[in-house]
Amino acid sequence: MLRRLGARATAPELMDDLAQGGAELREAHRHLRRLNLLFAASGRTLYGVVRLWALAGRPRRLTVLDIGAGSGDVNAALLRWADARGVAIHITLADRSEEACAEAAALYAGEPRVTVVRRDLFALGEAAADIVTASQFVHHFHDDALPEVVRAMLRASRRGIVIQDIHRHWLAWSAVWLAARLISGNRFVVNDGPLSVAKGFRAADWERLRLHLDERGLAYSWRPLFRYVVTVPKTSGSDSGSVSATDAGNGAGISGGAGGGTGEGIGEGTASRTGAGIGAGAGAGAGSGAGTSGGNGSTEREAPT
Repeated sequence: MLRRLGARATAPELMDDLAQGGAELREAHRHLRRLNLLFAASGRTLYGVVRLWALAGRPRRLTVLDIGAGSGDVNAALLRWADARGVAIHITLADRSEEACAEAAALYAGEPRVTVVRRDLFALGEAAADIVTASQFVHHFHDDALPEVVRAMLRASRRGIVIQDIHRHWLAWSAVWLAARLISGNRFVVNDGPLSVAKGFRAADWERLRLHLDERGLAYSWRPLFRYVVTVPKTSGSDSGSVSATDAGNGAGISGGAGGGTGEGIGEGTASRTGAGIGAGAGAGAGSGAGTSGGNGSTEREAPT
């Protein structure tokens, strides 16, 4: 596998098969929270959200929709950040997997600022939230599907989108291969953890995506623990245009109760992946560091080779 990391892997993950569910999959989502904690996944999503929040003028009310959320554990950092900043936030966790939604609802039971809905990416309503995030989700899609994934996220957002995903690197692959076996042993985690790294990204992949989309506002940054954070602010040139209003409610086109309840329905005829939320990386530390500027608005920290 280490010799084949030059190109993105195309093999499907076990979690992509909705027929493989039940108690073992729910356990996998719980175990993935351990990997996300070990590899500091929540800080990377927060980094992107704060960037778009600042570009939007630091509004006092903010809605976030996390698509392919899994159990949504990375969003706990957003809640703590909002408390510290005095921002009225509402987060919608959307996943097409019944097991993921059940784990998310259990994790955030009693939290009125979080709503859980069973929903596919391509069934999201237009301008459903200020910021749409995807944490370790887009690597589930092949290269030729990525532009439509980004467009769907942009349509569902009012302020912009944040993509946080894995840097395809031999050290990240090795670390996740070992951690999955030491921390879990669950077959979903053991198989999909290293495979997620092999399906991850390098700077050239983001450059190709930006050129394909003709989206000059797309910026990507390498962050510690082998992650990339991609942000695309919503502009008049982005799909569906820009909507200036913010709302601390659920957001248009999203149904579901408050306090960690699960909303009804899933879009028909769609082809989204589950979004497993696999952590990746090695080492420690989350310092910001100095970055290097790329063309057409992309910014990238120096990534290990």
